[in-house]
Amino acid sequence: MEVRSLYRAGLFTAAARGLARHKSDLVGAQEVRWGRGGTVRAGDYNFFYGKGNETYHWEQDFFVHHRTVTAVKRKEFVSDKVSHIVLRGCWYSIIVLNVHAPSEERSDDSNESFYEELEQVFFIISLITI
Repeated sequence: MEVRSLYRAGLFTAAARGLARHKSDLVGAQEVRWGRGGTVRAGDYNFFYGKGNETYHWEQDFFVHHRTVTAVKRKEFVSDKVSHIVLRGCWYSIIVLNVHAPSEERSDDSNESFYEELEQVFFIISLITI
């Protein structure tokens, strides 16, 4: 299922209905274009969203089904290009990253800073989940 944006009226609930049809427990969303950050309920889902950049183009957000939301231990919106959610599993924590990687057309400095940030996130997550 592809929804281009949740910025227009009605698309948010349509996306939640589509996820319910597919019986998805956790789905990452990108470029939602909502600005404040927070949590919104949509049907059977909680939508966790972070604050995007100044033009609201980059966000990495999550739809979490109500049967799974109690397993959410932590969610963090690290930047406008990286977020993660940690779920409590039976034996191990489950970590899901939602990442918007830069394209090859971007400058080398931009790519390098992105991968440094991603490496730092991996390091921090490894400390938290031990």
